[in-house]
This record gives sequence, C-alpha cells and structure tokens, in this order.
Amino acid sequence: MTAVTSGIETLTDSHPSGTTGSDHATDQRIGDLKALALDCLEDMKAEETIEIDLAGRTSLADTMIITSGRSQRHVSAIADRILQEMKSKGFGTARVEGLPACDWVLIDTGDIIVHIFRPEVRGFYNLEKMWGADRPTTDLLAG
Repeated sequence: MTAVTSGIETLTDSHPSGTTGSDHATDQRIGDLKALALDCLEDMKAEETIEIDLAGRTSLADTMIITSGRSQRHVSAIADRILQEMKSKGFGTARVEGLPACDWVLIDTGDIIVHIFRPEVRGFYNLEKMWGADRPTTDLLAG
C-alpha cells in the first residue's frame, strides 16, 4: 500500500505498525523523531522523500526515510540540519556515515534510518526497490 501525504510517499504493507511489546513513551519518541526528520527534510527542500515502514520486516529500525539532495553541499546541509535538530530537541546523537563525501549520508537513530542521496547515487543503489517490495511501478509524485 502506498500513501502520499504532504509530498512524502509512504510505503507500507500488511505488517502491524509499532514494535511488539513497545510502550506508549517509546512509540511517542519514535513518532516525534520521525516528525522531526520529515520536517527538516521539508524545510531543507529535500527531493523525492519516501518513508518505508520496516516494522515486522527487520530489527534494524521501524522506519526508513529515503530522500535526495541536489548536490553534495545540499546533502551535507540536510544531514547537518537533522543532526542539529535532533541534538537540540534532546534526542542525542545518531550514528552517521558518509558525511565527508556527501554522496550518500546515512543517519541511524536506532528506530529510524534516514538515507540522503545525490540523485545519481540514489538511482544506483535503488533502496526503494530493495525495501519497498510493494512499490508501484508508476511515480505517484509525478505531475
């Protein structure tokens, strides 16, 4: 199933949302962290943002967010903004990979993974196809 909200495509399937045994405070924290990341991506004009629900598929995270920046500088600025906002809002620091080159930056908070790509690199790795098995063949965000 795919839903588009505020320009962000969400890929979901029939797996229940949330993790087994999670409590309300944890669910609230995950929701707040996801909202923070998505707000930063929108503010920084990230492109082609999608959200993939991983709950029930893997223990890596509950949500994967994939987005693109127009250049290495844009990718770097998006990643820096997310990391600064996380720290200022009390979410601590996340594990980060790829900041020196900024072709692909991965931000791993434990519950949410954010991938920020340059478009060419995103096309090469095509994580949407790997993790979004039910992804439609047409682009829902296109005109």
